[in-house]
Amino acid sequence: MAQRNFKQVDVFTATPYRGNPLAVVLDGNGLGDEEMKHFARWTNLSETTFLLPPEDDAADYRVRIFTPGGELPFAGHPTLGSCHAWMEAGGKPRRKDVIVQQCKVGLVHLRRDGTRLAFAAPPLKRTAPSPAVLAQVAGALGLKSQQVIAAQILDNGPAWFSLLLDSPQTVLGLSPHHLELKNLGVKVGVAAAYEKPAPGAPQLEVRAFAAAIGINEDPVTGSLNAGLAEWLIADKHMPERYLAAQGACLDRAGRVHVERDAQGQVWVGGDSVTCIAGSVAL
Repeated sequence: MAQRNFKQVDVFTATPYRGNPLAVVLDGNGLGDEEMKHFARWTNLSETTFLLPPEDDAADYRVRIFTPGGELPFAGHPTLGSCHAWMEAGGKPRRKDVIVQQCKVGLVHLRRDGTRLAFAAPPLKRTAPSPAVLAQVAGALGLKSQQVIAAQILDNGPAWFSLLLDSPQTVLGLSPHHLELKNLGVKVGVAAAYEKPAPGAPQLEVRAFAAAIGINEDPVTGSLNAGLAEWLIADKHMPERYLAAQGACLDRAGRVHVERDAQGQVWVGGDSVTCIAGSVAL
């Protein structure tokens, strides 16, 4: 084992311990798949990342992303948190206007807005769920059919079975049957819009249930929010710029900044803060 630089970063918050934590091993060189998987299971966080030199000349760095259940091709909060940790450790992007991350899904572009980072949402595949599976998922969530406004399967690397519900109160009041969701083998995202939010207040309430990959509820989820943004903006459920809240039921206060630019690209941003810095034996 070697001592490797390590950070634990809180993502989608500027206040420590109010967002979604991420373990970042800043030097993943020489680690095999099983070693990475084992460490990710040990941290028991929703995601653990390992930074590596890029294999693509266009990228600034490469990242591998693991949950306790296995590797992901892409995830949002690990993208923001890993980039934050990489730059804080002295990483210098090749271009002033963009940072390029390489991961299993390909190249992901990030931009800086002051201290806040935002990633370009990857291409999204949208499909309508079958009525039978929709009924099973709604049942596992304890929902009545009239509480579901719309449903889509959103795939931008990870796939999220996503439901737009009738109110934020419905979203916050859910008590899912996690074993049923695990047996269905789907990760589920739910969201609802606030009718008249106060200025600066969140406009969308979001929750994410991922028992299928070993996480009953994820505090704040970048990939889900990216998929939701592309869907809900395109279908006129949400404006082209909005603020989403996630994590309230876990005593978190995640804030996700969403914007669709003039070219139609959706950007998903948030603050990050380092809570632990040191080394880890791996």
